Amino acid sequence: MKPARHDDEPSVSLEQFTIIYFGNDWSAENRTSSHHIAEHLARRTSVLYVDSPGLRAPKACGRDVRKVGRVLASTARPPRRVADRLWHISVPQIPFRRLPLVRHANTLIGRWLVKRAIAQLGLSRTVSWFAVPHPGSLANAFGETAVIYYCIDDYAALPDVDARVIAELDAHLTACADQVFVASSRMLRAKASRPGIAIARHGVDVALFRTAADPCLPLAPGALDLPRPIVGFYGLIEDWIDLDLIADLAERRPSWTFLMIGRLAVDPGRAGRLANVVFAGPQPYTDLPRWAKAFDVAIVPYRLTRQVVNAAPLKVREYLAAGRPVVAVPTPDLERFAGLVRLASGRDQFLAAIDAALREDTVSDRARRIEAMADMSWDSRVAEVVKVVEDRIRQKAGADNHARVA
Repeated sequence: MKPARHDDEPSVSLEQFTIIYFGNDWSAENRTSSHHIAEHLARRTSVLYVDSPGLRAPKACGRDVRKVGRVLASTARPPRRVADRLWHISVPQIPFRRLPLVRHANTLIGRWLVKRAIAQLGLSRTVSWFAVPHPGSLANAFGETAVIYYCIDDYAALPDVDARVIAELDAHLTACADQVFVASSRMLRAKASRPGIAIARHGVDVALFRTAADPCLPLAPGALDLPRPIVGFYGLIEDWIDLDLIADLAERRPSWTFLMIGRLAVDPGRAGRLANVVFAGPQPYTDLPRWAKAFDVAIVPYRLTRQVVNAAPLKVREYLAAGRPVVAVPTPDLERFAGLVRLASGRDQFLAAIDAALREDTVSDRARRIEAMADMSWDSRVAEVVKVVEDRIRQKAGADNHARVA
């Protein structure tokens, strides 16, 4: 028999499926694209959010000990409803994956916990969606219609991970997924040998961050009495943040305040001893516009590590949506914002760029930045991704039908 034509392929909507979404720690201090995408998918269909702690080995610190305890306690609970169509479970991963027994145990435990949640929620037609690679051995373990790999980072380049094993897991998911997305052009080139790969640019919560331009929005209380100008940053303060650069800038401009918002995960060194460098700690995501409003200049002080070079910083879009002038180190992804962001290499250039932003920024510049982000909302970004996924599922279903007919 002749195979069916492409126009006979079945109609597909993602609303027909429940998404099993493997993402970052749901309770993490910083909200990543993993969280934003899951929340927007849940506006379209049911989502079971599975976080899998264990990408890196835990450290002997209070935070990691509490996190391990929280995860172990949560594995005994049924899925927890966190939004109208969004449920959450934790599936721990033993991080020592070079041992075959550990890899096997991770797969068995993960499969059992996810299948238990699927049964408890009464789910049937599913799509697996991986935003992290380390639970990738669970791909195709649940009779799902399709596997999606939404690769938002160069995970093997992250601090404290087993780079070789994580690279193997990333390659496994890249090969077995029905559709792969990447967040930056550089990662697209790195995976170009794999057919059916697409770039999915980050979005931004436009409605939330543009409130920073509202004269009625109050500043965050922690920023009220800080000397100005305020040079600000928010995000996880990890190895990829150049705290030596911050210390150098703060020493050269002692009357300025350098406001660093986010969890401090490394020794701050010199920067921690300077009175005009303020580490404000992690803050609620919805409060970030109140902090951003206090920034006279927002900065992206990255070290040019492999991870950073491959990254697509979400915070830059948020800074711009808040109307803030931005100074950043040049990375391949940020070069596309060259007309909106001042890119600076080296400490002298970085300081000169901040000086210029303080001196030259205007009301019309702020309006231009906000307007440039208006069509980059998470709503529009997720809609683009969903269309690609629906097309891929339809093509796969059509191919299966053709094979059965043949």
